[in-house]
Amino acid sequence: MGNEDRQPQAGAERRPLLDGSREQPVLFAPDGMPLSRGEFLARVRAVAAVLPQATHVINLCERRDAFIIGLCAAASRGQVTLLPPSRAEDVVAEVQSRHPGSYRMGDAAANGSVDVHVDPALTGIDGDEPLIDPESVFVIGFTSGSTGAPMAYPKTFAGFRISTAQNVAALDGLLDRDEQFSVVATVPPQHMYGMELSVLLPLVGPAAVHAGRPFFPQDIAAALAQVPSPRLLVTTPLHLRALVESGVELPELKVIVTATAPLPQELAAAAETRYGCEVREMFGSTETCVIARRRTARESDWTLLPGVELQPQAEGTLVLRESLPQPVLLADLVELDGRRFALRGRSADLLEIAGKRASLADLTRRLQQVPGVRDGVMVQAAPDAQGVRRLIAIVAAENGVGDEDILAVLRRSSDPVFLPRRILRVDALPRNETGKLPRAEVDAIVERDAKARSSR
Repeated sequence: MGNEDRQPQAGAERRPLLDGSREQPVLFAPDGMPLSRGEFLARVRAVAAVLPQATHVINLCERRDAFIIGLCAAASRGQVTLLPPSRAEDVVAEVQSRHPGSYRMGDAAANGSVDVHVDPALTGIDGDEPLIDPESVFVIGFTSGSTGAPMAYPKTFAGFRISTAQNVAALDGLLDRDEQFSVVATVPPQHMYGMELSVLLPLVGPAAVHAGRPFFPQDIAAALAQVPSPRLLVTTPLHLRALVESGVELPELKVIVTATAPLPQELAAAAETRYGCEVREMFGSTETCVIARRRTARESDWTLLPGVELQPQAEGTLVLRESLPQPVLLADLVELDGRRFALRGRSADLLEIAGKRASLADLTRRLQQVPGVRDGVMVQAAPDAQGVRRLIAIVAAENGVGDEDILAVLRRSSDPVFLPRRILRVDALPRNETGKLPRAEVDAIVERDAKARSSR
């Protein structure tokens, strides 16, 4: 049995799920009504009572209240929750095959078949305080697959307590640590960013979270209106752009937090102007959780969270923090200056052509800044007969924006050797629900183009 499958040991010290002094609610119902601490724990006990005997569970609940109740119920039974990088059937089946005997938990909105249904409005039952072993594996997160095959990373509840305290510290100056605030999140709770900011923050921090996962701008506005101020919106650049461009008015916000994809500075500035609050961008990964933040509208460098240390390496950056069982090596290359750092791309993204170097991430950023380009990504094709890996741009652009228009703009900021040799047009890039681009989906676009050209 590997580290990712470590189970609670006999005699391990089990502790209450929630701080005994906590009186404020953890959840808001879909209509904004708060769920008391006692009622929340009663519902956790009710779900725990019907769970099968197992070591692992895949939590596919769409509603955030159902997800959190099911997560806590499983933990109280000593079961580890698995968080697949997507709800696609093949992805879920692969994760389940790696953990024989696991079962699927879902709510009414969950896609696909599930073994246990969680009704977040079920009648709770009285009983003892639900207990968990904070040092045993609480969840296993899987990387998104945007840089290759998904990898498993186990997390303990004790580790999450440490990283959540550091996340709260990252909001220092924006939210009063002694005042409860309300969270509305557009990201799924299964994603590690969603887990940290919309599940762990209300479980062990001074917050309560809205039960839903609003998607459209009008739905986000409605959810925010249902919870009391001060309000924190947890979102992604994809959702934030849709909000800004929609013109929908939002209730007063204290802060907007965004992650999962690079946030353009002009979008951050537009959001701050429109909503009258600060936009904090978070930097992290499934492996490390959130490790840094910045106010993107005004700064390009990142500031490390308290308790996080970086050690630049030739092949990436080593991350050290108390919540990690051992240092983690990220592929990101950084230029460190005290507690601040600048990103310099990823080791796998670095290109060397004709003796010149560039980063695929930086080339992608430049492509996305071309007027009329709604979205885009730069990739390298497989080696040709001469062993050369050509650059390809995959683009979703407005009508009337031609290839030469795109190339003309790129020529002003990129060396000619880094201009794309082909531009592939798509209606929309295949981003997942958190805005990431799975590598397999991108590779499929390139392969379809190659087959189409070879058949002509």
